[in-house]
Amino acid sequence: MAASSLTRTNTSPSASGYKYTFSAWIKRSKLTDRQMFWRVINPSATTYYSYMEFQANDTLHILDYSSNGTLAIVTNRLFRDTSAWYHIMGVVDTTEATASNRVKLYVNGTQETSFASTTYTLGQNQATTGTESGKNNYVGGDAANNLRFFNGYMSHVAFVDGQALTPTSFGQTDSSSGIWKFKSPTGITFGNNGYHLKFENSGNLGLDSSGEGHNLTVSGNGRQALDTPSNVHCTFNPLIITSAGGVAVRTPGFQDGNTTALFDDSGNNEFALTTIAPSKGKWYAEFKWANATGNAASTVGIVKSDFVLQTDVNDQGIVYKGDGNKVVNNSSSSYGASWTTGDIIGIALDCDSNTVNFYKNSVAQGSISIDADTNWYIFCSSYALSSTTRSVNANFGNGYFGTTAITSAGSNGNGSLFEYDVPSGYYALNTKNINTYG
Repeated sequence: MAASSLTRTNTSPSASGYKYTFSAWIKRSKLTDRQMFWRVINPSATTYYSYMEFQANDTLHILDYSSNGTLAIVTNRLFRDTSAWYHIMGVVDTTEATASNRVKLYVNGTQETSFASTTYTLGQNQATTGTESGKNNYVGGDAANNLRFFNGYMSHVAFVDGQALTPTSFGQTDSSSGIWKFKSPTGITFGNNGYHLKFENSGNLGLDSSGEGHNLTVSGNGRQALDTPSNVHCTFNPLIITSAGGVAVRTPGFQDGNTTALFDDSGNNEFALTTIAPSKGKWYAEFKWANATGNAASTVGIVKSDFVLQTDVNDQGIVYKGDGNKVVNNSSSSYGASWTTGDIIGIALDCDSNTVNFYKNSVAQGSISIDADTNWYIFCSSYALSSTTRSVNANFGNGYFGTTAITSAGSNGNGSLFEYDVPSGYYALNTKNINTYG
C-alpha cells in the first residue's frame, strides 16, 4: 500500500468517545522505516491525533493524544518477519479504572506486555481522539501530511467505535496446528464510525462490509492482491543476505510488496531470493526485467537453499542468462533464445522429477536436470552490476509485474494469475498449494 490510503471523516462517536478497537491483518514488506497503518487527525488542525505504526526500529507503537492527556505504548518486541501475516489489534478504553489498562496491544491473539516506553496520562472516562467527530480516519498511512505510508499488505481491516474487544472477535487458534488464524467477525456492533474492509472488490477497495455503510475513499496506487492471511504468497525476501565470490553482499532494494527487485551499482552482484523454498512438488513463476541488457548480466534461475552466505550463485545454482546461455553449477554452455527488456521468463521447477525448464514468452527452452538430493531450491534473479540501476518484476501468482497487471491471464492458473499458460501439474508458490501439492 505504499503511497496509498483510505479515508473517512468521523461523525459523533459512540459510547461518548471512550472506547474503540482497531484490528488488521498485516504483512510487512519494508523494514527499518517509520510506517503508519492507521491514523486519525484533522488535516487543518494537527494538534491532537491517534495512530498505530511500526517505528523505524521495527517496534510497534500505539498512541492516542488529546487535550486531556495521552495513552501510548511502544513494544520492546521487534516485528521483522516479511514472509508472514501478523494480526495486530489496538484497544483504547478510558472507562478502565487502572490507567495501564486503558490502552492495549495484541499480536496474533496474545497481549503485548513488555514495553520500551509507556504513557498513561489520559484519565478515566475521558474522550479519545481516535473517535473524535470531524477528524479524518485514515487506513494505510499519514495521508494528512503525505508521510509514513505503510509498505506491505493489509487484509480485513476493522475499526469498532464504542467497544473494547478481544482478539477472538477477529481470530482463533487452529485446533490442529496451534497457529492463530483469521476468523470472520460476526455479531459486532461497529458503531457510528466503525467499518470493516475486506478488500474483496478490486474496483472499490474502500467498500465497508460492516453493515453500517461507512465506505472509505481511496487515494494513491493501492491495489488488490491475492496474498491473504489464509493463503500466503511467495515474494522476494529482503532479509536474505547472499554472497558473491565468497564475500557477503547486501540484498538489492525491493518495492511493490517485495515483488520488484532493484539492483544498483554497489560494486558486486546482488541476488534476490524468495520467501518460500520448495523441496517437493511442481512450481511456476514469471519474471519480467524492466531494463535488461540482453546479455549475460541479467539472469533468472534457481539455487539450493544452502546457497545463502556460502558461495556464489554460479557454484550451486542453475541460471538462464539474457544471452541465451545457461550456467549449471558454475559450468556455462549454450541453452536457448536470448532475451531482453520486456520479455517474460517463466520458471517451471519440478522437485519430484528433479528438473527445471525455462520459458521465454511461453516458449519452453529445454529441460535441465537438477541435483536429486534433499536440499530445497529457491527461485532467484540477479544482475551483474553496472552504473545503471536495473530492476526485475516477479509474478508469483498475484497477477502483476510491479504495478502493471498482466495483459490476459493464461490457463491452468488454479486460482493464481500468470501471463502465460502454466504447464500442466505446476502451481504457484503459496502456502495453500504447498500444503496440498508440496
